[in-house]
Amino acid sequence: MGQVQHLPGRTPQHPPEQGPIPLEEHEDPSEACPLGRDYDGCRLADLTPQVVLDTNVFVGAWFNPWSHSALLLDAVRDGRLRIVWDDATHEEIEHVLRRIPPLSWEALAELFRDEDRFNGETHPDKFGYVPDPTDRKFAALADAANVPLVTSDRGLLNARGEAPFPILKPSEFARSLDTAR
Repeated sequence: MGQVQHLPGRTPQHPPEQGPIPLEEHEDPSEACPLGRDYDGCRLADLTPQVVLDTNVFVGAWFNPWSHSALLLDAVRDGRLRIVWDDATHEEIEHVLRRIPPLSWEALAELFRDEDRFNGETHPDKFGYVPDPTDRKFAALADAANVPLVTSDRGLLNARGEAPFPILKPSEFARSLDTAR
């Protein structure tokens, strides 16, 4: 059997309440979950990298189809990347995309796959160091799901040193996908 893939800058932690356990440490490898705790969509066969994408990644991709943000959305469409989402992040992204006339929620809604939905608890209140309260839900989801957060938001990027998970620009994460192949 292979091992759970971890993106650069993210090391697994133990026990399972704190993150994923490598496959070889499971008595039954089918119990392993790339996202760790409370994730209903676990499948051993799907070790595709996972990420939380901030709203600005969707907006940036729409306005610049040659951007790193657009490359990330293409990777999601092609099955090379999975977006981890929950109700709070989904609602914000949909709300913003519906408010900006040239954008189309309908064109991007398919990227939010049911099997990538995170149903565990998140704690946005733990991220008071993130200046914009509306961005804290993205940080809380990345933390709870044990995956990187990709954003172009200055406030989130400036919080990198305090966050217990990677916060990357779209260009940085796109490079990590290229090296993972």
